[in-house]
Amino acid sequence: MDVRLSPEQRALRDSAAQVADRLGPQAVGQLDDRERAAKLDAAVAASGWRELRTPTDDGTPLASGVEVGLVAEELGRGLADTPFVGPTLAAELRRLAAAPPAPAGVVETVAFVPDLGALAAAGVGALPTSAVAIDVLGASSALVLVPSDDGFALGAATLPGGGTGSDLTRPVAALAPGTNVAPVPDQGRVISPAALTGCTALGLAVTCADLVGTMRGAVDLASGYAKERRQYGVAIGSFQAVQHLLADALVATEGARSVALHAAWAADALAPPEALAAAALAKAWCSRAARTVCETAIQVHGGIGNTWECLAHVHLRRALLSTDLFGGTGPSLARVLAHRGIHDEIDLRIGASDAVR
Repeated sequence: MDVRLSPEQRALRDSAAQVADRLGPQAVGQLDDRERAAKLDAAVAASGWRELRTPTDDGTPLASGVEVGLVAEELGRGLADTPFVGPTLAAELRRLAAAPPAPAGVVETVAFVPDLGALAAAGVGALPTSAVAIDVLGASSALVLVPSDDGFALGAATLPGGGTGSDLTRPVAALAPGTNVAPVPDQGRVISPAALTGCTALGLAVTCADLVGTMRGAVDLASGYAKERRQYGVAIGSFQAVQHLLADALVATEGARSVALHAAWAADALAPPEALAAAALAKAWCSRAARTVCETAIQVHGGIGNTWECLAHVHLRRALLSTDLFGGTGPSLARVLAHRGIHDEIDLRIGASDAVR
């Protein structure tokens, strides 16, 4: 793996950073600014970033997982309250099914079973169980997988209006059993289990990138506060205890970024089982690190960090949702062990330790 970014990748990253810095929320109160949010959504839509996984003439994706990860990281850093992960995975599923892209101007997302750990959720006609759709801002439908003889086909579930959830930047919507599911027209092939494994690896990698960006934003927020907040006549950033907290958070963030970049590269460069193992390992690291880093940001802020007006809790809320998508530390480590042929009691111990955490 060549860890250097190409000039095109650096330009893509810088463009996403500029959009996030210019139009992302800079304070909790700005989350209610509909004009700002509409401008952000329009900028992301015009950029074509949600279509990075649409197919070229030979069926390969327009961009690699690395490019998708770079955009996801910058949008996560800026707490961008516009859909990206959901539409990106929807575009990938359409590519795998050789289905035409979603109509121009239509935001499409994906739905998961309640544990958010698998994509296969429903049959054509109606949802047999409840599901959760992510990134529902502006979306009218969510793709689900319909089991078939040789793999999976695509169905589209109609979304209810609005959305809720702990993440203030990316609401989710609950889909009740019986929700109408219509077949996606003009599918050219069935999605094989191997292709679905690769899609899951990509989903894990993209959520890892979002977690890294969220961590970076939390560290920047806490560092900026430590430089400005004064106690005993000096900035609190001069206190060794605060310096240690921020240094540990930065180390955790940089470690997470390295493993997330590897997962993004592996999504296209490795065979699906190896890509899934790499992405699951990255998700285990990033999930655990993100919660620690975001809680550290709250701690550095002191008392104000526990108030609604402090932006630190928005970073933590976003990290918690990204952690749940495709499973957090326990399910991710279980995937790694399964890839290595280790099961049963070890898996149970991982699940128990993650629950305690």
